[in-house]
Amino acid sequence: MGIKVLRAGLQTTVQDLGRYGFQQHGVIVSGAMDTFALRMANLLVGNDEGEAALEITLMGPRLEFEQDALIAICGADLSAKIDGVPARQWCPVYIKKGSILSFGGCVFGCRAYLAVAGGFAVKEVLNSRSTYLRAEIGGYFGRALQEGDELTIGLPAEWSGRKIQKLAEQDAGMSPLGWGISVDVFPNYDTNPMIRVVRGAQFNCFEQESRDEFLSSPFKVLPQSDRMGYRLKGPKLELSEPLEMISEAVASGTVQVPPEGQPIVLLADRQTAGGYPKIAQIISVDLPVIAQTKPGESLRFQIVSLEEAEALYVAREMQIEQVRRAIALRYQ
Repeated sequence: MGIKVLRAGLQTTVQDLGRYGFQQHGVIVSGAMDTFALRMANLLVGNDEGEAALEITLMGPRLEFEQDALIAICGADLSAKIDGVPARQWCPVYIKKGSILSFGGCVFGCRAYLAVAGGFAVKEVLNSRSTYLRAEIGGYFGRALQEGDELTIGLPAEWSGRKIQKLAEQDAGMSPLGWGISVDVFPNYDTNPMIRVVRGAQFNCFEQESRDEFLSSPFKVLPQSDRMGYRLKGPKLELSEPLEMISEAVASGTVQVPPEGQPIVLLADRQTAGGYPKIAQIISVDLPVIAQTKPGESLRFQIVSLEEAEALYVAREMQIEQVRRAIALRYQ
């Protein structure tokens, strides 16, 4: 027993924090686009923060729960409902066997994460349950969910298991547990956001005018964008002189500029190396922000120092540790 897919949605895949340790062999990392939302959803239901969850893109699925479960939905607001009743996000919610979880219009963002206590019992491939669609590995048979699929739920942690059993004995219906993640902890989820970057390895190889326009002009996210990378449209970015490069390692958030002068932001399903000049690197704490930016929306870039980026990362991880401890106390 577990969850039956009644309607697939646009693209719903199983993702965790990624497939690390194999990039030297050409195997990409993959994993959740918005790792903050995935981590929070897992912590809320008593899972390890890197447990596999569902990444739901823009148009969500319709799911039937074949057992009692504790769930959390974080990230984008895709108008989630349980048996027709709006479902609270960023908090743990008890859901009864036979209930239907559905999604409607996209209110904010573009990727929601559904975690369930116990995680999803799919096979690990190279130490990860993340789906890599192009190679058809990981997740649920290496593909997005389809109508009729059935996902098996794993064994919950002892604390969340006790909570599920207690609510089942009380014959409770859909029940939010009454606490959740404060908006004060959220990334700077904004429409048309300001994305902070550090200078890329070839930043100074671009003309001064192009560098100025990169940091002062809006860039629109094009419809051709996907989990591999976001294609942007804005001022043409030009090099000071022709540049022949040997392919170099790339990371999530690397901003490359191909010969046509329009930037590409590499994301979760990025390749392991690239040969285009790198004008910038998005800082870690802003990767969830760009992950929630929809095609058609615009964004801007702002330079910060490496020291600022490191300090922001440390502060974010300290916040997450505080959340982790607070949730552990809730489940005692």
